[in-house]
Amino acid sequence: MTRTLSNDIKNQLIHDSLGYLLEDTLIEEIIRVGQLREVEADDIILNVGDNMKMIPIVLKGSIKVSRESNDGDELLLYYIEGGDTCAMTLQCCVRNSASEIKATSMEKSLLLMIPVDMMESWMQKYKSWREYILQSYHTRLTELMETVDAIAFMRLDERLLKYLVDQAKLLGSLEINLTHQKIAEDLHSSRVVISRLLKQLEIKGKIKLQRNRIILGSI
Repeated sequence: MTRTLSNDIKNQLIHDSLGYLLEDTLIEEIIRVGQLREVEADDIILNVGDNMKMIPIVLKGSIKVSRESNDGDELLLYYIEGGDTCAMTLQCCVRNSASEIKATSMEKSLLLMIPVDMMESWMQKYKSWREYILQSYHTRLTELMETVDAIAFMRLDERLLKYLVDQAKLLGSLEINLTHQKIAEDLHSSRVVISRLLKQLEIKGKIKLQRNRIILGSI
């Protein structure tokens, strides 16, 4: 859903997320051309094969970015939080190509949608925008490397605990409302294996298990 707000409210929302990064003149342009989009938890913002004409920036909430196989299996790549954008989405917009990733809202979120044709203009015009985009590429690449390292070098039980801690930090709560099947999909494993490992973590005192809810002792 795209929402129309007064410039004053939009200005405040943008300043809260991006004001410390971007010039005032750029903020003014963003207010003029940007559109706000509200999404609910588990909404699919971008699917594999989609074409995008708008660059999304997260103002509030969080987004999960994943890869999807031809069989529908998913692999978690990284998360996008407030003030962030998705480097892989930027690539799709710039090249005018179909998306190779899937973006799903983790919680109710507010996105700022920027027309893709503004990107090249702002890259030439504003140093802060260039730095913002380059930093986004760097951050996402670092997170992708961490994902690869976790898959290559960490045991699944270690990856599972890291996943739960990351979820808790992202959502700001020790209570994680996810099914074992959903966790298995994100970690590219099976529900049976994840359920067994979660039980082991509970025996070790790392978590408490409830119906479709996991409670961490600490983060």
